[in-house]
Amino acid sequence: MTDLKPLLDKNFLEYASYVIKERAIPDVEDGLKPVQRRILHTMYRMDDGKFNKVANVVGETMKLHPHGDASIGQALVVLANKEYFIEKQGNFGNIFTGDPPSAARYIEARLTPLAKEVLFNPDLTETEESYDGRNREPLALPCKIPATLLLGAEGIAVGMSTRILPHNFHEVLEAQVAFLESRPFELFPDFLTGGLLDISQYREGNGKVRSRALIEQVDEKTLVIKELPYGVTTESLIQSVQDAVNKGRFKLSSINDYTAENVEIELKLPRNITTGQILKPLYAYTQCEVSVSTNLLVIRNNQPTQLSVNQVIEHNSEQLVDLHERELKLELHKLNEQWHHRKLEQYFITEQLYRQVEECETWPEVMHTVEKGMEPLKKDLKRDITSEDLEKLLGLQIKRISRFDRRQAEKEFRRLEREIRQVERHLRDVINYTIVYIRSLQERYSAEFTRKTILQSFDEIQLREVAEKQPVFWNKQQGYLGTDVEGKEIAVCTPYDRLVIFGDNRCYQVSRVPEKTFIGKKVVGVYPENPETVYNIVYQPEEDGLAYVKRFKVQKFILDKEYELFPDQAGAKILHFSTGKGIFLEFQFVPSERIRKSRDFLLLDEVLVKNPQARGVRLANKPILPKSLRQLAKAPEDPQATLLQNSNS
Repeated sequence: MTDLKPLLDKNFLEYASYVIKERAIPDVEDGLKPVQRRILHTMYRMDDGKFNKVANVVGETMKLHPHGDASIGQALVVLANKEYFIEKQGNFGNIFTGDPPSAARYIEARLTPLAKEVLFNPDLTETEESYDGRNREPLALPCKIPATLLLGAEGIAVGMSTRILPHNFHEVLEAQVAFLESRPFELFPDFLTGGLLDISQYREGNGKVRSRALIEQVDEKTLVIKELPYGVTTESLIQSVQDAVNKGRFKLSSINDYTAENVEIELKLPRNITTGQILKPLYAYTQCEVSVSTNLLVIRNNQPTQLSVNQVIEHNSEQLVDLHERELKLELHKLNEQWHHRKLEQYFITEQLYRQVEECETWPEVMHTVEKGMEPLKKDLKRDITSEDLEKLLGLQIKRISRFDRRQAEKEFRRLEREIRQVERHLRDVINYTIVYIRSLQERYSAEFTRKTILQSFDEIQLREVAEKQPVFWNKQQGYLGTDVEGKEIAVCTPYDRLVIFGDNRCYQVSRVPEKTFIGKKVVGVYPENPETVYNIVYQPEEDGLAYVKRFKVQKFILDKEYELFPDQAGAKILHFSTGKGIFLEFQFVPSERIRKSRDFLLLDEVLVKNPQARGVRLANKPILPKSLRQLAKAPEDPQATLLQNSNS
């Protein structure tokens, strides 16, 4: 039989690696997942300043993307709704209501000015073959802003996941400046949906945050939800409110949704409820408050790596400095080349070297003549003269030579030299150059991306604190227990309380408060769970045998698990069951000629409290009449409490 384990291990590893690096986790270099990178690269190639049909963008992106058009279209809409890199035209859905976008053939998109400025530089972009080898796509875009933190990301890979919250544009860039200036900084999330945010447990992107809706009080009977928590839509929030009302968590007269461009959900309260009474239940039972766990997992150096927000800022800031240094060196090279060619061209024309080649008969002779004529100029040049330089000179048109202007040429030289000196100055202080660049971005774009989420510390609401108490009923004759049962009221509980049920099979269990459940017709007792409650039991292990008494507390349990009260006495019969202290029992002994005393009393408090599985101690040294055992309403006048002997536990 062929062992398939090596094959499975190899294929699983390859698949896991593919999902992690090619689908689910963004790259820290540009903050993009592969599909997002392909979309933006395609839009850059298609860009002519006009809007393009999203369907056309999707079609072109499919040349690079191994998956179908649906995944590309969805990714484009999500990226566009984050507002940084893609400008929208048409219905791209609604992030507030959760309404879907129109079909790709009806909506249009183009790159934003910010995207064109910070994402693309073909000279610095490394590429690789696409999945089918017909095209080339970028390994990573030379992004000049920390897109990882601006866009945020969610993704589930094989054995790992990421959840990066979006941050504010101005604050992210300000953090970069602080890092480059060696100053401390803090950075916290910001959501397009606004709301309130408690960042006390954020932990630099690897903790959790609590996000609340912004609720305004119009009057004593009206609340209006103006902003949403992170990841919540008006539809899901209204549904959560309605579910809470249906479960009796709180009461409302009406819920009205007036959301259009801005969120506006009106909550009308009933006559006997005030806004102060309902705010805590709204946050506790509905999506007016959500807790979001974060995990900043990214691809770094082709490996999944967990970073902090500060580490991402540091990485992207150092990357930006490196990009600027490479850009400046490239720009300096281009300027020096321009200066070199302008110098050669000026000398070639002013010294009339073009006339010296008129009598040359072969091409090598022409090249030699021009090279020899350039000898006096070599000492003033920044590099050697190459054959390509000479060929370019010999390719000059007569029109250009005839229109040559020495003054204009000198002016051009001075301009080039100024620019060269400026670039060299920037290279000597590339960090300051980077800071100036970041400041320029802030000046031009920060007004478009103002903070929407209010940072505010708020107390965590315990559900037990706001839970509404309801009476619990027990119909012993029919055997039903719950809040929706007709019977005797035994307690008033919240949905988070527990009940201890002592069943007719000499077992007990701890259960949640039910609406209606069948517990049997021979249940001994039902009590609210309290670790300090003392339960008293008198039982007879064998018929006509000695009776035993035990007292215990129920402090450790697993919900809905049955626990035996008499593990070693299968035929034990319960004679008395009660709770509390100060209980006197009266009982009669089985008649006998030897018995001088026909009855006796016992104060149950004299029995030590032990665990529920303990055997207990003897009620008396002689058998008692089971039917004679009764609880006294008050202490007997002359109680001679039986001294307990032969204790067993």
